[in-house]
Amino acid sequence: MVKPVDLRFEHHEAGVIGIGEDRPRISWSFDGDEENWSQAAYELEVKWQDGGLENHTAANSTNALVAWPWRPLQSAEKAEVRVRVSSTVDISQSVWSDYTAVETGLLRPEDWQGRLIEPKSVVPGGTGYRPIVFVKKLRPKGNVTNARLYITSHGVYEAKIDSTVIGDHVLAPGWTSYGHRLLYQTFDVTSNLTTSKDSNLEVTVAEGWFCGRLGWREGRRDCYGSRMGLLANLRIEYDDGSSETITTDDSWKCGYGNLVASGLYDGETCDLRESSTQNEEVVCLDPPVNALRSPDSPPVRRTGEIQVQQIITTPSGKQVLDFGQNFVGVVRVKVNGPKGTVITFRHAEVLERGELCTRTLRWALAIDTLILDGSDTVEWEPRFTFHGFRYVELTGWLGPIDTKDIVGIVLHTDMERTGHFESSNALLNRLHENVVWSMRGNFLSLPTDCPQRDERLGWTGDIAMFGDTANFLYDTCGMLGSWLRDVSDEQMMDHGGFVPLTVPLIIEGDGEEAHAVWGDVAVILPWSLYRYSGDAEILRRQYESMKAWLDVIPRKPNRLWNYTSPWKLGDWLDPAAPPDNPGNATTDPNFVSDVFLLHVIETMVQACCALERQNEANRYSDEAVVVRTAMKNEYVTPSGRLSPDTQTAYVLALHFGLLNEEHELSRGSSRLEELVRRNSHFKIATGFAGTPFVGHAMSKVGFDNLFYRMLLHRKCPSWLYPVTMGATTIWERWDSMLPNGDINPGQMTSFNHYALGAVADWMHTKILGLRPASPGWQNVIVEPKPGGNLAWTRGSYKTKCGALKVIWKVSKDDNTDQKVFELKVVIPLNTKAEVRLPHGGPVHNVGSGKHFWTVPYVPKPWPPKAWLPKDMDPNSEELPEEEALPFPGWD
Repeated sequence: MVKPVDLRFEHHEAGVIGIGEDRPRISWSFDGDEENWSQAAYELEVKWQDGGLENHTAANSTNALVAWPWRPLQSAEKAEVRVRVSSTVDISQSVWSDYTAVETGLLRPEDWQGRLIEPKSVVPGGTGYRPIVFVKKLRPKGNVTNARLYITSHGVYEAKIDSTVIGDHVLAPGWTSYGHRLLYQTFDVTSNLTTSKDSNLEVTVAEGWFCGRLGWREGRRDCYGSRMGLLANLRIEYDDGSSETITTDDSWKCGYGNLVASGLYDGETCDLRESSTQNEEVVCLDPPVNALRSPDSPPVRRTGEIQVQQIITTPSGKQVLDFGQNFVGVVRVKVNGPKGTVITFRHAEVLERGELCTRTLRWALAIDTLILDGSDTVEWEPRFTFHGFRYVELTGWLGPIDTKDIVGIVLHTDMERTGHFESSNALLNRLHENVVWSMRGNFLSLPTDCPQRDERLGWTGDIAMFGDTANFLYDTCGMLGSWLRDVSDEQMMDHGGFVPLTVPLIIEGDGEEAHAVWGDVAVILPWSLYRYSGDAEILRRQYESMKAWLDVIPRKPNRLWNYTSPWKLGDWLDPAAPPDNPGNATTDPNFVSDVFLLHVIETMVQACCALERQNEANRYSDEAVVVRTAMKNEYVTPSGRLSPDTQTAYVLALHFGLLNEEHELSRGSSRLEELVRRNSHFKIATGFAGTPFVGHAMSKVGFDNLFYRMLLHRKCPSWLYPVTMGATTIWERWDSMLPNGDINPGQMTSFNHYALGAVADWMHTKILGLRPASPGWQNVIVEPKPGGNLAWTRGSYKTKCGALKVIWKVSKDDNTDQKVFELKVVIPLNTKAEVRLPHGGPVHNVGSGKHFWTVPYVPKPWPPKAWLPKDMDPNSEELPEEEALPFPGWD
């Protein structure tokens, strides 16, 4: 019998408390293996705190984001919910799920008590401010039955009660557009308080994003204020029915601990010799209660540990730890030594000529320092910084290094992993892992460009291009939905409809100009989230932002872009662009702007239809016709070619439907094939704007096998070139490391930038063959495209109904010696699938359960040949043979 499981509220992770919605929508999944099972009805039951029960029944197949059917929850109210489901309208014999608790935070500004407290003065620490420690002594008045700590800060904080760290969050409250939204966290501290015993509530606040240095070179300090501050409400309930709230006020004290410096870019210094003294008065200010919000997103957490793989002695004699993986986080150590011993940890992503390469960090020091006090062995890790690194240069360590005493701690926003991919090609698998690692490293509180240098900003163009890939790999609705609130707030309240290049915006002078592709995130990302989640509320909430962006784009009389900014990013980091001029791409940036304009207008048509705004849909549809016509007049030559005549131009024109007539598709696809085979010899020739869509455009015109050849190419520039050079994350440039091992001389040379990893979307939707047939994945399409030298592929996507799995294999039929394509698909409960097999044939409409197919398969010749000049060695562009990984089986 089917049992509903995994009840969730809105897009929150399981078990979260302190949510910000008073009528949270409810979702559930299913446990069971029934074939062709669909939900026909459900019954929800709520148990209120007083024990009262209320039920709600509906004849409905929806199991995701079901409306809360009861009265609104009050602030700090807890309830429990369970559900049962049935494949018929009679649910009386169905199995109930377990109860799942839901608890709100402080929903109204007036629910907050107390003041925002700050130190009277700040002390320099390193290149920034020294972290502040706020303390409050308290004693519960009776037997504690329930206690909640509602807390936030100006800066990043860590709270303790009697030396026990509260919660597992890191760098809380995270980075938002603080002037509009400051997140607070809710912690259950019931077990931390003991009846009639003095306790010490201690909160350390470091500068973080609030007043720390942000941006390149010297950057900017004090972007949101010049003082670190704290706001906290500790609500305690007793067994006699009474309660009290302890708030931040003038009874608190502040001072310093053993952290003498802590900055996001430069690192953290801990001097264990420093005594902890907090006896200074605090300054009380009005709290920013109107900006306080409960988080939509999971917090940043410690999500893994990485062991040191080897210890390297560099040519200059330095000791360098190699973790074997480029990642984002800090190092945790166990160490002892004489008082005054200074140990430094200097982080970097790569080595150059055997030495730690820090040039790519620009003005970020990325150095953590520990000064010992001579006591017994201590375990230490930085708490208020993070670094992007694979290598750590270690100085001051006494005696031999035992790698068991040093471990890498992985940090990122703790989203749930939803998508997986694996194939018979080891290099392709490593590429996919590199995409995952780059996403993990750059999804830290918000989607950033890079995690290591003096930048780490929420660049809008990067996530606009990577959104579909991200949404397959992880459940991003909470995090990206939260970030889109900041996009909308800054766009609409601060910049008159213009979307800043980075959100939150800290670049002085930006925000009042329109930039194609980057600004287009206001339309592209909400639509991507809707497709993957089925949550129309995201579109509804972002609609005015989407509309405003299209309204402020400067236009010529023919309705194409009228670019007023001299700085056009266009197809940023085209591989042909000079190292010191990454915007100097081969594709005209005006063309890139205009074809993306066509794309976002047509995306708006779909969004309006989803929101049942038919009049607006018709208006945008008419606008798309005008823009397409103007583009053809502007960019299509009499011979049918495009001007510009580049890979990016044809990819975008084909994928976005600029070339939509049969003769245009024929000419465009022929020219793209020529550019790929003859001009680039299967090397990539696209930058940020073109790269995500190369595979999709080629598949659209039947060139799957040609794109397999591009995808599996190993020479620079290509996706696998970095893999052959030892990359463990996606690089910012196609040639961040040159073939001789030197680092690209360009100032912008990150080794952890997810944007070019958007090719993984093609791996998910074409190789694996998974995509939603309708928003939310309750109806899916399974259409794998075997090709290349792949012998098998397997993967999965966790939908709201359960795990959707695909395994396919190409093998020989033992009887006929002909090749066959074997496919196994596992469809979760309450889900319908259209399965489309290679070489056409009927569509197979199936429901839940395990399904198998075996069909004849005639592969295209492999590998496709480049069209080489007569004087060029025909073997120079051959693809090396690679042994296939063994088939893992059908489970």
